[in-house]
Amino acid sequence: MPHKPDGLVEHILVNYRWVFVCCFLLPASFFYNIWFYFRNWVVFTLSSAPDKHDERVRFIQKQVSDWNKAGRKKKLCTARPGWQTVSFRRPKYKDDMHQVEVNLVDILEIDAHRKVVRVEPLVTMGQLSATLNPLGWTIPVLPEIDDLTVGGLIMGTGIESSSHRHGLFQHICTSYELVLSDGSVIKATKQSNPDIFYSIPWSYGTIGILTAVEIQIVPAKPYVKLVYKAVKGLKNIVKEFQAVSKDTERNEFVEGLMYSKDEAIIMTGNLTDRPDPNNVNPIGKWYKPWFFIHARNMLGLHQPVTEYIPLRDYYHRHTKSIFWELQDIIPFGNNVIFRYLFGWLVPPKISLLKLTQTAAVKKLYENNHVIQDMLVPISAMEESVKAFHEEFKVYPLWLCPFVLPNDAGMVHPRTQTSEMYIDIGVYGVPTAAGFRPKASTRVIEKLVTRLKG
Repeated sequence: MPHKPDGLVEHILVNYRWVFVCCFLLPASFFYNIWFYFRNWVVFTLSSAPDKHDERVRFIQKQVSDWNKAGRKKKLCTARPGWQTVSFRRPKYKDDMHQVEVNLVDILEIDAHRKVVRVEPLVTMGQLSATLNPLGWTIPVLPEIDDLTVGGLIMGTGIESSSHRHGLFQHICTSYELVLSDGSVIKATKQSNPDIFYSIPWSYGTIGILTAVEIQIVPAKPYVKLVYKAVKGLKNIVKEFQAVSKDTERNEFVEGLMYSKDEAIIMTGNLTDRPDPNNVNPIGKWYKPWFFIHARNMLGLHQPVTEYIPLRDYYHRHTKSIFWELQDIIPFGNNVIFRYLFGWLVPPKISLLKLTQTAAVKKLYENNHVIQDMLVPISAMEESVKAFHEEFKVYPLWLCPFVLPNDAGMVHPRTQTSEMYIDIGVYGVPTAAGFRPKASTRVIEKLVTRLKG
């Protein structure tokens, strides 16, 4: 039954949300980004970030100690508002908990000798690539959306098109610094406090308050040589995707986009410092088409297409369109006129979209929208794609392979050896005739359990 807005403002926010987004959220997001990156530059270049880090950790310790002295009457959590997280959910559980202020947003140190970067948990992927890439470094797994944070990717799930070689984001982290519930600070590595080290990923903050992380860095090159290959037929798609995913020697990056159950673009990439000057595509420019649409244009071609993409443009290729979610918020966002005139304002901050979301909009999303990722053995790819098609029928589907080491800790393969898995991401409005939000999600959950995903 269609929703009937109660007033003019709600009517606009429900049926013409793009008006509010274009007129208010895009400018607000733009100025927020200017402030944030200027602040980050000042902190990193003009001040002593490590000293400030120690002060901020001591402040967290004091808050936790005060909570202990007060008798632990409420459960403990961070004070970061739910609307600031990069996810669909806007959790309210914190309202009834004792909140600890955590302001840890800085890159602390780049150690080229040890090949690690030490960062605070609220550092974003945009910060990391902007800081490391000009210095000739990168991290092995750098997820695509600018605003994803280090802490969120560890406590939740971080994955990228290089994960078939390096595993999930957590597998490139070498140490964690935490404030525990008694107010003490510990550092967990594979050698010291290994039980805690392996338990932190996917723990969602239940073990302690994460205050710093050391992440592996590797030499970077300025371009990615990206090959697009159109594949038709589900069995052919599965065969091709499994083959390129397991060929870790020749393919540094692997990603697939399915535009229907029987049509996909499978992409393989490698770092290079020798691009073809006549075939460089800076896809991150504001006027460029959204990446998923650019890739879709390759569907009718019979031969693979090769492009050279600047490294940061490749890393953040899905940021402008928030994968393909922005097409439901600004339907004309990829129009060439809009891109040239206003593309430099895109995307709006996901946190601001959540903050300004009315109850009516939230209800519409809950009943008519899906954001789900399922991690299953790559051998179950065909069955899994069919299940998503039957229950949701949302396209594109995002396909991202990753290797799960046998010593992965809390989350590891059921066998004694490392195993190749695939992340199948479905984001958008379901068109399956029998779609029911709760029932359809339960079907997928049971499938993932059965497949040992």
